[in-house]
Amino acid sequence: MTAKQQWMVVLAVVATLGGGAFAATHFLKDELTAITIGSDAPDFKAVTLESTPKLKSIADYKGDVMLLNIWATWCGPCRAEMPSIEKLHQALGPKGLKVVAVSIDNPGKEQAIRDFVKEFNLSFEILHDSTGVIQQIYRTTGVPETFVVARDGVIRKKWIGGEDWNSPQNRRLLEQLLAEPRS
Repeated sequence: MTAKQQWMVVLAVVATLGGGAFAATHFLKDELTAITIGSDAPDFKAVTLESTPKLKSIADYKGDVMLLNIWATWCGPCRAEMPSIEKLHQALGPKGLKVVAVSIDNPGKEQAIRDFVKEFNLSFEILHDSTGVIQQIYRTTGVPETFVVARDGVIRKKWIGGEDWNSPQNRRLLEQLLAEPRS
């Protein structure tokens, strides 16, 4: 093989790799970008547990400070952190904090979710995404996973796993965000 032919092979390989990289970034753009601190909170759809379920989305919380918790009834760490989320809601809900917990339990598990809410005496908003699509949208690695969203719709904290949401540092962050003016 001549030097010219070798260079042609190298150019063909580079062009193929470049074309593949372009196609991957173009078609898989959403899957390649992380949802993390500084990202806009993606839209989601989940339903209330009311007798006539209502569809909710991120637009329902526009301009609010929101703690978005993705969880399931069968999740041990979810069970462990729920009391602290309720305490946080009791303290900061009256100041405007929107606590939204989206269950990813399977379809038909609405009663199990209601029983969970009753067991823990939860007073914040509980939604259900029986498809689990919210996990794909927020690119979660499991449950629980929690996002603190500021009034501008930007994620200010992301936490994987259970957490004491009523801790002084978490309350301080949320109080700071609540003190920011509405836009």
